[in-house]
This record gives sequence, structure tokens and C-alpha cells, in this order.
Amino acid sequence: MLKKIITTSLTTLVLVSCVTSPLGRKQLNFMPADQMNTMGIEAFSQMKQENPIETNRQINNYVTCIANALIQVSDNKTEWEVVVFKDETANAFALPGGKIGVHTGLLNIAENQHQLAAVVGHEIGHVLANHSNERVSQEFVLSQGLTLIKSVSNTQSEMGQQVMGLLGIGAQYGIILPYSRTHESEADEMGLYFMAKAGFDPTESVKLWQNMGAGNESQPPEFSSTHPSHDTRIANLNRAMGQAKHLYKQVVNKPNCNL
Repeated sequence: MLKKIITTSLTTLVLVSCVTSPLGRKQLNFMPADQMNTMGIEAFSQMKQENPIETNRQINNYVTCIANALIQVSDNKTEWEVVVFKDETANAFALPGGKIGVHTGLLNIAENQHQLAAVVGHEIGHVLANHSNERVSQEFVLSQGLTLIKSVSNTQSEMGQQVMGLLGIGAQYGIILPYSRTHESEADEMGLYFMAKAGFDPTESVKLWQNMGAGNESQPPEFSSTHPSHDTRIANLNRAMGQAKHLYKQVVNKPNCNL
């Protein structure tokens, strides 16, 4: 009976909210796009208020040059905002609503315009594939599933509490994290194609992740991480490299973004 209740309720939600990602993967997205954009814009505004922003013109021009080239081949209908934050971590991000943030620490790992393009293209891929929407939708379905279980189970008992704990752990490692790794791999591939179409050398994406690995950054085991291992990312990129090289060869005017 419990299984039937959960299956019927969640299946109905999935059926009415199922869409397809740019790479053809089925997704669960039911949050309104306007609401996701508003959330992204508000979050980005708060970040700019709370974190120091890089004012060096040369650095800003360099990052913006790369981002604009990628935007032209991926989503030139959105008015994107690019901000460089003074932060020594090797990180970048993009948010719904057309917001891109790059940390200055990433410039120490991404050795050239091609490698930085791989990261920024990856982050744009997250937004265009609606990964934030999918993440919110997945967590909603998960929480509703656990609520249904709690409503028909004696979770106040010691055994019941243990069962709920195990369900939470099982859901975390069996559903949420694998989907997060799927998002990362999908954004990697989309970013690879974006950078190639924009005229950045796609083979540099592999070198970027080799640099990440050489930097000895702490990385948890893949099964408990929201990101694929560096070796997994490199293998996935190499599998898509043939198509990326084909796109790259077709570009006549390649960008020249210098730092």
C-alpha cells in the first residue's frame, strides 16, 4: 500500500513536469522560469554586496572577452552580467537570470583563454540546461516522498527513526548526488561544444582538469561527491572531443583574449 501511494503521487508529478535537456536527457523541471531567474538575480546581487569585486581593468576585460565569445554562440538573447570576484579559490559559477561570476583564483589554474573558456562555458551550460530548476524539483519530490512515508509509518519508534535516517541517506546517495554528477558531466559536454563553436581550442579543456588534479585540491571519493572525479571528467571530455574538434575547425575568426 505504501509503495502504491508513493509511486502514484510521484509518478503523477513526474509525468506533468518532464522535459528534455539540450543533450536529450529527460528532466524533472516544474519551477517557473521567471521565478528561477528572479532567484538567480537576487542571489547575485547579494553576492556583489557581500564579496569584494576585482577592479583591475585588464583582468575584467580578459574575463569579459571570453564570456562574450561564449555567450554569442550559446545564448545571445539574454543580457548576461559578468563579474570577477576577488577570491583565491579556483571557482566560477553562473546563475539563472544571466549572471556569471569568476573568482580571481581560477586565473592561476586556467593558464590561458581556452582553459578559462572551458570553465565559463561549463557554467553557462548549467544555466541553459536548467540544472538549478531540476535540482529544486528533485529535492521537492524527494522531500514529498519522505513526507508520505512518514505519514503512514510509525516513525516515532526507535526503529522508525532509524528507517527514516536510512531513507534520507539512501535518497541522498542514490538520487541527489548521482543527478548532480550527471549535471556536471552534461555541463562539461555543453561547455566543450560552446568553447569550440566560439573558437577556443577544445583540447585545452582536458589540460584544465589536469591542472586541477596537479593542484592537489581536496576531492572526496566520487561516490560521495556531487562532482565527477578529474579522471572521469577527462574521459568524458575525450569521448566528446571528436565533435568538438569538428566545430572548432569551422570557426574562421577565433577570439584573441589576452591577459
